[in-house]
Amino acid sequence: MSSITLYTWIGFAIFIVIMLAIGIVSAKKTKSVSDFATGGGSLGPYVLGLSFAATYLSAATFLGYPGWTHDWGLSTLWLFLAMIGGGPIGVMMVAKKVKKLNTKQKSLSLPDWLGDFYNSDILRVGTGLILLFNIFYIASQFVAGARIFEHLLGMSYTNGLILITTIIVIYVFAGGAFADIYTDAVQAVMMAIAGLTVFFSGIVVFWDGGITATFTGITNNLNAQDTNLVKVFNPDSAHFYSIGAVTGAIVIQWAFASAPHLFNKVLGLKSEKDLGKMIATYVVTAAVCLLVLFGGLYSRMALGDNVVEADLALIEYAVWAFPTIIVAIFSVVILAAAMSTTDGIFVSISTVFANDIFLKLLVKRRIINISDEKAQNIALHISRLTVPLVGLSAFLIVLQPPVYMGDVLWIGVSGIAAGTMGPILYAIYSKKKAPAKAAELSMIAGLLSYLIIYFSGMVPSTMSAGAIATFIGIATIVILARVLKHPHETKEEKAENIRTQVN
Repeated sequence: MSSITLYTWIGFAIFIVIMLAIGIVSAKKTKSVSDFATGGGSLGPYVLGLSFAATYLSAATFLGYPGWTHDWGLSTLWLFLAMIGGGPIGVMMVAKKVKKLNTKQKSLSLPDWLGDFYNSDILRVGTGLILLFNIFYIASQFVAGARIFEHLLGMSYTNGLILITTIIVIYVFAGGAFADIYTDAVQAVMMAIAGLTVFFSGIVVFWDGGITATFTGITNNLNAQDTNLVKVFNPDSAHFYSIGAVTGAIVIQWAFASAPHLFNKVLGLKSEKDLGKMIATYVVTAAVCLLVLFGGLYSRMALGDNVVEADLALIEYAVWAFPTIIVAIFSVVILAAAMSTTDGIFVSISTVFANDIFLKLLVKRRIINISDEKAQNIALHISRLTVPLVGLSAFLIVLQPPVYMGDVLWIGVSGIAAGTMGPILYAIYSKKKAPAKAAELSMIAGLLSYLIIYFSGMVPSTMSAGAIATFIGIATIVILARVLKHPHETKEEKAENIRTQVN
């Protein structure tokens, strides 16, 4: 057994023990589906800000995206602008208003929130089913874990995939949102340290007498390998080949800030007044973590085009540049990034079935007639039992490893954004509530347009296809809200509409 393998096993074992311990403690705090979904809405801004950053970034930041910079060069740095610019703008546009509106609704998830706001079970269930696109996101994180186990621990890809799936499923099954948020905060700090370490390592390793000279040397080396690597828009890139494609990437990052597993973080905030602190914590943490994108450039300079897989470019650079114990620690950070994202998504999907469909539809509409206490008990069991089923689905999607794990991730993100952004934005910015039918048709139009645009090959980039479809969904609700009339309203509903307009 090599020293890298030994150190990685030891580091990973320590990490898993700590995470499972937090999961067990969290399980004792998880008494209801509300606790499982949002931590009971009692969490502070700094913990949630770190958790938001860790969940937003994922293992794609440490494997998938450096793989893009390795293969596509400087053009991939547009992703830095997209995630630091588009993401925070999305959070600031949506988070505060969502938290304020939810003070009365007390919703536990995005489908729950939209279904309650528009008083539409079709929207509640439809949005819930759209969230199943997140299984692609989970699958991409499983790839990250499997690649680490395969490359550094000597396991086969399949066995590594089985191991990472099992660990995450058990962990989320136990603790839900309490485990998710508190372990994410720890993982975010680890990811930020890793980002700084990678960025400055290249400056040290390739030092040429000054910062400017060092990066000029790196750029010249990339140019000598392939002139496309130093172009602002790389024609070989799947996502950054034109200004339109880059705009699409920024737009979809903006929409991603309202993704369901991130949406749940906002609902878990204890006080609306702390939202600014949460966003500031997220922005600083994300900016530092994203410095890891330079690792792909360093890998290309050091190793050329000789890496085993693009997704492993950063790991191979780490093996080349760092002592074995640092490589082992770095590998644990990547596994932490995979866990920090998947646990939040598992929680958001399981909440759909337990709360949005079971409690808010089947029980509330008396399709299933049981006491509230029993309903809450069953809902918590549904939340937990959904986890292994979702894990199995994600496992099967990537049983054959993809070329780029980042592409698998954005299939899921783009589908969800296309189907949900229209109803979300209209709910929080329009002075008058749209008819439920307009929101339902917006959801359908956005999702169908994405499926047609991307899977037919009309637009090759998942990000650009998602951005176009998102705008179609938004345009649909804006137009139909003015065309369609509200059905007959009760006095209470009319009063609520007036309050919505005033707010």
